[in-house]
Amino acid sequence: MPSKPKLGQNFLHDTQAVQRIVAALGDCSAQTVVEIGPGRGAVTRALAARAQHVVAVELDPELAAQLRQEFPPERVTVVNQDVLKFDIVAVAEKAGHRVAVIGNLPYYITSPILHKLAANHAVVDRGVLMMQREVADRVVALPGSRDYGLLSVTVQMYGSVLRLFTLPPGAFVPPPKVHSTVIRWQFEPRFAQLRVSEADFFTFLRQAFAQKRKTLVNNLRAAGISPASIADAFDRVGVNTQARAESLQLETFAALWNTLRTAVQ
Repeated sequence: MPSKPKLGQNFLHDTQAVQRIVAALGDCSAQTVVEIGPGRGAVTRALAARAQHVVAVELDPELAAQLRQEFPPERVTVVNQDVLKFDIVAVAEKAGHRVAVIGNLPYYITSPILHKLAANHAVVDRGVLMMQREVADRVVALPGSRDYGLLSVTVQMYGSVLRLFTLPPGAFVPPPKVHSTVIRWQFEPRFAQLRVSEADFFTFLRQAFAQKRKTLVNNLRAAGISPASIADAFDRVGVNTQARAESLQLETFAALWNTLRTAVQ
């Protein structure tokens, strides 16, 4: 008898959706794939037939034990651990290549997982990730849209992100109260291209998006940047002084930051 969800899990049972998710990962026959939250193994079964090796990271000890019983260790390594504490770098080093990531991200820690993957971009090639539709809307949002914000620019700084498809609650057992969207994230960091340093640029972006209702000028002033420096940078880059952060593209943010750097250092 299937175990009852203890951690608020919603298990995917739509077989067509499983095949679409795994297919979206592309050819992984020579690659190790890290699966986040395998649950009862619906996606794991499809992955085990395609990937060189699967490392399934499952928090629930009972589900992890069931997965170990089902899958041979030479095909699937089951790790009973919180994914936020999981060492992706060690897996990539053992595999000898960048890994792919796939998973149904728990709703309550989606953003921390995305940040963890971003922090490990050097060892992650691509990800096919399912999340609450509203979070996916923010991840893929473009400048000028209501969903565009700090999460959008953070994810998009690490590579291109594409919305693939959305699943209704009925695709899961038990059905969640929300729709779930699958995205594909190709890790190609843009820091060198935009001539910005990772840590400093993200400090600037956090300042820029600090207060959504305020103009970018006011947010930067609140961060301690002098009005004269801001006015000069906006004039050089060609940004309207009434603009809000959510209207600017990453290229414009980078140009502003590169113009402002000497003023804030």
